[in-house]
Amino acid sequence: MFDIGFSELVVIGIVALLVLGPERLPKVARTTGHLLGRLQRYVSDVKSDINREMQLDELKRLQEEARTSAMAFESSVRSEIASVESGVNASVASATSAVADLESSLKSAAEPAQEAHDTASAQLDHQLAEADAHAGPMPSFERAPGPDAPAELASTPADPSVPEAQLGFEFVQPSDSKNPKS
Repeated sequence: MFDIGFSELVVIGIVALLVLGPERLPKVARTTGHLLGRLQRYVSDVKSDINREMQLDELKRLQEEARTSAMAFESSVRSEIASVESGVNASVASATSAVADLESSLKSAAEPAQEAHDTASAQLDHQLAEADAHAGPMPSFERAPGPDAPAELASTPADPSVPEAQLGFEFVQPSDSKNPKS
């Protein structure tokens, strides 16, 4: 600390013994030791405070660097998100316009098909009406009598060669004056 060697300390001790005397020298040496100890503690406290301040400054500098890098990263992420979002919006807009174009083309193509369908349906209805007018009344089907049928129905024998009789139905011609075959 002061660059004092051992020989210089011995010289200082001999002078202190001659000046202070042998009675007061131990007391003065003890007090000097306490003062030197306090001085050393004070110096070490100052050193530790300075080290803590340096570490605190370094931590603040690191924190500021981390904050700036985080903000730079955040801004780059936000710009990337904005570019992706604009790309997606452009894709959605083009897809929407393509769907609208497709719908309009399908509607325009469906209108002649609907008209053709309506025309064909009207022609079919007309043909069915003409066929009904020429055919006359519809034949009626009656159930063939079974084993538990009443006696008046059991008297009519069913023709086994007719497939309707196999199903339990019998074809009966209506007695109508409009039918020329009866």
